[in-house]
Amino acid sequence: MNETDSIGKPETKSRPWWKQIPLTLRIVIALILAIALGIALGAGNPSPANKTLIETLAIPAELVLKALRALATPLILMAVLHTFMTATIPGRAGRRLVVLLFTNTTVAIVIGLFVANVLRPGTWGRLIASGGAQTASKGFDPWGLLKDAVPQAVLQPLVDNNAVQLIVVALSFGIVLRAIKSEQVAQGKTEYQPLEQVIGILFEAIIRILHWVIALVPLAVFGIVGKTIAEKGFEPFKTLGAFVIAVLLALTLQACYYLTRVKLGSWVKPLNFLRGGSDAFLTAFSTDSSVATMPITFDALQNKIGLRESSASLGALVGSNFNNDGTALYEAMSALFISQVLGQNLNLGQQFVVILTSIFASVGAAGIPEAGLVTMTLVFTSVGLPTQYIALLITVDWFLDRCRTVINVMGDMTVSALLDGKKPRSIDKG
Repeated sequence: MNETDSIGKPETKSRPWWKQIPLTLRIVIALILAIALGIALGAGNPSPANKTLIETLAIPAELVLKALRALATPLILMAVLHTFMTATIPGRAGRRLVVLLFTNTTVAIVIGLFVANVLRPGTWGRLIASGGAQTASKGFDPWGLLKDAVPQAVLQPLVDNNAVQLIVVALSFGIVLRAIKSEQVAQGKTEYQPLEQVIGILFEAIIRILHWVIALVPLAVFGIVGKTIAEKGFEPFKTLGAFVIAVLLALTLQACYYLTRVKLGSWVKPLNFLRGGSDAFLTAFSTDSSVATMPITFDALQNKIGLRESSASLGALVGSNFNNDGTALYEAMSALFISQVLGQNLNLGQQFVVILTSIFASVGAAGIPEAGLVTMTLVFTSVGLPTQYIALLITVDWFLDRCRTVINVMGDMTVSALLDGKKPRSIDKG
């Protein structure tokens, strides 16, 4: 061995071989192996001798779902607090930014629910989850919802996974902490900084744990798909195919809404908007991460579309912390889809709860692959839907997640274009 090589150069640790394989490819490999295993175990006509093995296949998916449920409430709480403490939103432009973000997200959810109510993909076949599924049997009680909004203890929503109570706690602390920080900054004080750092560290810690859970998603996909095919054959996946079509249609309608808003509310031409943002859209689809796409989005807005730096930064950098329209649309559709599968359609009041929960859940959906699966558990529990069905949605989520990430990025770019107004940058310079 050459001593100078071993002493003079720092030793670098190589990543494990399995981490070098993209998550999507790992999921695809798991799907292929699961299909082969399901066929080998009977493909709808399993042997009684294989019953124990088939039941065991569902364990990884059940463990992943438990971890996702455990992470859902602290993730959203820390995400809201972190956003309130760190986001810099200047004056009038900031107020308009908040209005645009809230409007876009609400429209996305309404489009998703509209498509799900019209197409009713949950009725196109049979979809049976493992384990006894509880149903959304509770009727909608607006006064009961109002009374339930205030928890008996501050930490109770974290234990009970109560979405409405969590929203109240997160908003209350977020608004107060933001006000305290603003007062101390105006007075030249820095006492708020340790708390801001603690919130940032806790948020980062949750994200890292989430990465560990997401790394197990291929194993969960392998188990649940193998078990489903072994027990039921391929019939359940016809319903999932209908769901995929419905989600893609809803995302397309949301994209059309964005282009209409750009045409009516900014100087940017929709065709130039699409052409200039093509690199950002392709990056979003390939990386499956709005955070990883952020620098590409910012560069495209400034240099290819021609927006002002202030508008580009507010939409692409600040707005991306709040704006996850594609995720909100998908989670709302998933809740309605599963309710249709169960034959217990959500009434208007319950769909309103889905809208409210999806808005805040989308804020908590970190810009990393499959993070929407975490917050989806909160949306489901808010209307009493069984979360074990999420395990079956995982089998198509790897593809739909990429599509909704593109919509998330497109939403950020739309907000930037609307903030830029109806006069191009060149007119200001002239």
